[in-house]
Amino acid sequence: MSVYTPAEVVEETGFTLDTLRYYEKIGLLEPVERNSSGQRRFSEEHLSWLGMVRCLRDTGMPIAQMLRFAELSRAGDHTIPDRIKLLEEHERHVQGQIDNLAARRGYIRNKISYYRSVL
Repeated sequence: MSVYTPAEVVEETGFTLDTLRYYEKIGLLEPVERNSSGQRRFSEEHLSWLGMVRCLRDTGMPIAQMLRFAELSRAGDHTIPDRIKLLEEHERHVQGQIDNLAARRGYIRNKISYYRSVL
């Protein structure tokens, strides 16, 4: 089983050490084993989970919802329907953001086209 130092996890995930500590403290990240000198040693499972957290965070999911998702994930397979519902709700939110950005992009493109026409 591979283990990763905090520096390697920072490099891999893009999260800061402070963020990793915070996520562990609030329970978003499962407790991390420590070596004999007290340094955290992350597992492949931690990295995989942090990849999901990164995706949810980058798409605007609030921490409270991420914590709910983590709680459901840890509770077992009987929570899969609830996880699906939570992710579907988030996906609708993300699609709304995409639609909003596409509309704003269209406005910007029209403005660029207008400015080019007056040159």
